[in-house]
Amino acid sequence: MRPPTGTKRRYLHVTELVEADVKITVESAATAEDLARQLDAGPYDFVSVHNNFEADPAALQMSPDLPRLHGATSCLGAMTQAGLAHGLAAFAIKDPDGAYGTALASFEDDPRAAALNATNKALMNADRLGERPEIIWVSATPGTEEDVLAGIEDVTGPEVPIIGGSAADNSVAGDWFVFDQADKSGAGVVVSVLFPSQPVSFAYQNGYSPSQHSGIVTRATGRTLHEIDGRPALDVYGEWTGGGISIDRAQKGVQTILSESTLWPLGREISQVGQVPFFLLAHPAYAEQTGDLQLFATVAEGEELTLMNGTVEGLVERAGRVAGLARASASTPDKPIDGALMIYCGGCMLSVRDQMPQVVAGVNAALGDAPFLGAFTFGEQGSLVRAGNRHGNLMISCIVFG
Repeated sequence: MRPPTGTKRRYLHVTELVEADVKITVESAATAEDLARQLDAGPYDFVSVHNNFEADPAALQMSPDLPRLHGATSCLGAMTQAGLAHGLAAFAIKDPDGAYGTALASFEDDPRAAALNATNKALMNADRLGERPEIIWVSATPGTEEDVLAGIEDVTGPEVPIIGGSAADNSVAGDWFVFDQADKSGAGVVVSVLFPSQPVSFAYQNGYSPSQHSGIVTRATGRTLHEIDGRPALDVYGEWTGGGISIDRAQKGVQTILSESTLWPLGREISQVGQVPFFLLAHPAYAEQTGDLQLFATVAEGEELTLMNGTVEGLVERAGRVAGLARASASTPDKPIDGALMIYCGGCMLSVRDQMPQVVAGVNAALGDAPFLGAFTFGEQGSLVRAGNRHGNLMISCIVFG
């Protein structure tokens, strides 16, 4: 029997000690045709696929065994419990006592409205219109993630946790796309509403520490940071990094600093947990001759920015720690889990690319070798204690099922 419309489902049969028959499968392959053949034990109630942009997902979209398909490109492939997958990887759930729905909407001129429409369609696809999901899994093309989160919350409210990551390509050339069982878009969002029959738990964190350098945003336009403390943002940022970030001021136009800035993002303190500050990160991607910095997240005038410090070792270890935190947040943390979905920033992955086998090993240790799928994204969305659903950069998240 369904709960009353507008209430949050908590699956009361769990309290009656009835174990739901949940099965999670994670597969990877070089082509969509091969992946579809490997997923031959369908139909599945929900499938999330993340792939190198060079892989064509058409064969998966045509499969009758994947009626709720959530897809997005991932930088250079994805990762699973078996290691790196350079083509495509799928996270497939069979959960007959749960409910799942997926839908895609192209942005056109209004990303917020597109996210609202995709969320409503996903709820209809799950036959749960008017109800609040346990959790929402989202993938959007980069650039308007804050609007996407607002559009989803226009439907579900801010209480439902939203976890996901922005679609990515291999070189920030704009070759990313998202897809569902019917459509594909280079500028859009795919939303999945999850009502699993067993509890889920999650974590959303970064692997950086605050430095002693901070300043106030005195001029900004969306994702372009013009001034910090009344001075050109690039000048201040260059001083904070000890000259580690600079450009050729004689060269006109935009110059990329994406790789150099990965270990020096800008953080905004947005909450505290046990008097420990939590920083949401913004990744400087490009610099201009004028002294402007272009970021992968929006900043506002009056916000305080802190230079954050990261290390390769910290980024390698952090994925396992986040997976462990997600598992520890479960009501029964010592119980074996069914599987997990992860988001690992694509910029972080490129910085520790040679150490990715260690990253996978750390996640496997934290999850007890349960099946998992991790996407490498160009923006990360997650839910924070006392701060709600937020979009950040260089972040890591994990959802644990069961």
